[in-house]
Amino acid sequence: MGYTCRWKGASDKEYIYIIHPIDGNTWDDIPGNYIFARESEPHKWEAIYIGETESFKDRMPKPNELPCIRRNKVTHVHTHINLNNQARLSEEKDLLANHTTPCND
Repeated sequence: MGYTCRWKGASDKEYIYIIHPIDGNTWDDIPGNYIFARESEPHKWEAIYIGETESFKDRMPKPNELPCIRRNKVTHVHTHINLNNQARLSEEKDLLANHTTPCND
């Protein structure tokens, strides 16, 4: 397993994500939550886009997200495998309530 990062939601719950470089990944066909992020300082992360998906393979990233991701200089993708649909949606909502993300509409 690679490096991890803890992201805190508005509920104070922490979620552990695996950190991946933005390029050169092969995504598996599994569900989960993800955060496009940039490293603003060593080991300090800024969320640019927070989302959830039924399949990382089909989701990473969608063409309509690319301009905003590039404009905001995303350096990494953080992923959290999450098999439960309701839990994924709750996690996404909790994180969005605690982080200002320039690429979420």
